[in-house]
Amino acid sequence: MEAENLTSITEFILVGLTSHRKTQILLFVVILNIYLLTIAGNLVIIMLVRTDSHLHTPMYFFLTHLAGVEICYVTSTLPQMLFNLLTRNGAISLTRCAIQMHLVLTLGGTECVLLGAMAYDRYLAICHPLLYAILMGRWRQLQLASVSWLVGILLATINVGCTFSHLFCGPNRVNHFICELPVVLKLACANTHITEFVVFMAAAILLLGPLSVILTSYGLILVTVLKMQSSSGRQKAFSTCTSHLMVVTVFYGTVITMYMRPGLGTASDFDKKLAVFYILVSPLLNPIIYTLRNKDVHRAAAKVLQRWGLKHN
Repeated sequence: MEAENLTSITEFILVGLTSHRKTQILLFVVILNIYLLTIAGNLVIIMLVRTDSHLHTPMYFFLTHLAGVEICYVTSTLPQMLFNLLTRNGAISLTRCAIQMHLVLTLGGTECVLLGAMAYDRYLAICHPLLYAILMGRWRQLQLASVSWLVGILLATINVGCTFSHLFCGPNRVNHFICELPVVLKLACANTHITEFVVFMAAAILLLGPLSVILTSYGLILVTVLKMQSSSGRQKAFSTCTSHLMVVTVFYGTVITMYMRPGLGTASDFDKKLAVFYILVSPLLNPIIYTLRNKDVHRAAAKVLQRWGLKHN
């Protein structure tokens, strides 16, 4: 009986979004287009910031980091998802599952802290414009970006380490399209209450910490903006902050629902639908939201197109 209990499975089967073949083909086409658009949109942001000296500011420094995170984030999940849809083979080894889980949590955690850093940057720029250049110098930018990556890597390592310290002896069907930690943890044979507590606390630190910085920063920004005499200044500040808050709402709202509700994931179809927002929708919308009403980016894009046009005339 003890030997049976120690028998471990060697792979998981990702169930995916659907088992209907026609729907799988349709999803493959849709997700492939989303993946390509996400990569293209975020690469455009990185290229524009690097080529236009007017965009060499702290806000765009963090935005290029966010764009890089989004590219890595979708690349850690969507190619595997596309392969599974095309081949109808959801098998993934425990090692590959752990690697994917670590990448997803690292990049998701990094994005959480980066969004907090971006809110802090906007607070300094709007509320303390005279001290902004000193308070948000190059060294401070590098510090905040480095901390974002380090926190993401550290908490991901703790969470994945705790999850895969458990034995998985079956069943091995993961009701998801990626190796999502709460759903995989439900398949562990042993009692997972301690691990669930560790994951919950890590999520609380990673989500509520930056979120409190974001809410405080934008609260102070709102007070400052309402006191502004210039209507154009108010409009520009509101425009920038609105785009940031839209990104924060979509990302934080869905991730908090997934990782901080009682009992973590329920391995239900609801979890899969929820994950679509922060795995597919959020990375696609971020470059659109940040650039749609951004005149600086529009000017930079116009310059690039103009230079490209001159070269081909």
